[in-house]
Amino acid sequence: MESVKPSAVTPAKSRLARTFAKVLHIRAVTGVAPVDGVDKVKDNTVKPKDKFKDDHQAAAVAIKPPKVSWSQLFGKEDTELEYRISLEAFLAKLFASISTVKASYVQLQHAQSPYDADGIQSADQLVVSELKLLSELKQCYLKKQFDFSPEKTMVSAEIQELKSLLKTYEIMGKKLESQLKLKDSEIIFLKEKLEESNKQNKALEKRMNQSGQLVMPDNVHLSGLSPSHFNTVLRHTVKSIRSFVRLMIDELKSAGWDIDAAANSIQPNVVYYRADHKCFAFESFVCREMFDAFHYPNYSPAKQHQQQQQQQRQQLFFQRFNELKPVKAKEFLSRKPKSSFAKFCRAKYCQVIHTKMESAFFGDLSQRNVINSGEFPDSAFFSSFADMAKRVWLLHCLAFSFDPEASIFQVNKGSRFSEVYMESVAEEAFLNSAEPRVGFTIVPGFRIGKTVLQCLVYLSPARNES
Repeated sequence: MESVKPSAVTPAKSRLARTFAKVLHIRAVTGVAPVDGVDKVKDNTVKPKDKFKDDHQAAAVAIKPPKVSWSQLFGKEDTELEYRISLEAFLAKLFASISTVKASYVQLQHAQSPYDADGIQSADQLVVSELKLLSELKQCYLKKQFDFSPEKTMVSAEIQELKSLLKTYEIMGKKLESQLKLKDSEIIFLKEKLEESNKQNKALEKRMNQSGQLVMPDNVHLSGLSPSHFNTVLRHTVKSIRSFVRLMIDELKSAGWDIDAAANSIQPNVVYYRADHKCFAFESFVCREMFDAFHYPNYSPAKQHQQQQQQQRQQLFFQRFNELKPVKAKEFLSRKPKSSFAKFCRAKYCQVIHTKMESAFFGDLSQRNVINSGEFPDSAFFSSFADMAKRVWLLHCLAFSFDPEASIFQVNKGSRFSEVYMESVAEEAFLNSAEPRVGFTIVPGFRIGKTVLQCLVYLSPARNES
């Protein structure tokens, strides 16, 4: 019998043989049960009528493959990949459980203050159940018993972790809300305390500005006057001026004025060491206007005053001083609306309070119109001004009660600082500049005989002298 050459086998027959062999291999792997002890496969003997099948096909049918494991089926690489995915799913489940424990512990802490029995019990049960789950996961890891549906496990673990995170944020949000409410209550309490302190301070300032607070012996005679008496009245005058300046600045702020621009217009080209030092510019403006013509008797350069004898003039001004000192300013103005003090109040009010300023404060010029008509307005602002004007007028009367009368002076801008004639309100000037110069005079100084009462000045660095 001639051997069959490879070229004689047709391609169709070869494909058929390979397909048949593959089917037999798959059925063997899947473990198909035999029927009546006989496998459901074709007999491995070649029947005579199947002579068209070549030797290669018969050899493929005769071989029956053995059963194989999963690792043999997928190969070594597939097994490692499956193990890695299962381990990732296990870790995701582990971290999700830890997040749940963390959220439950946060809930347990939040339920303790304020005390919530139901919340504590619920959080405690959840912590215990999650700890049991962690113990089970530990045993699964030691026994290498991983989940064979890792995709579902990872999605479920991610959902659980997000829920735990959301729960933690909700509890933290509630905690922050409670802290916010506590801070709001503290703010309200501190505001009430501040308001009460401001009322007390205003009451003290009002009592200090009253005439009865002028610490000066009532039995002082003209012959017993001394510079210390004048210095006492001067200190009370400066306090009253500063109280009025604070009120004026508050009114300017309420009216929407630019405080920095206003201070720079009063005292230009001045370097301030602190922002709150700009109030000294307003104080210098009020003092400049209130002490303008201070060295003239009754603030008037009329010749008739020069014709009075010195002794008579001393007695006249000292009498005016004693008359006004124990009386409130508004009371004295209502009682003597044509007195020298009343004329002084009218003139200085119009000089200090500009029409634009008054219009910004009150919306109109009604107070100025009342003053020009010979009367005085009944307002808290004018009452503060009248108290300040009273202090300045008392100082003026006392200055002309001396023989010779007290003289007034101020220093020019850019002058060198002298401790004999000046007192600085800003100690920072001596720390920041080797040779500070006068920026402007705030309160003028006085000479009484050989005694010098220093003027208050604001010092600026020497480079800003120009």
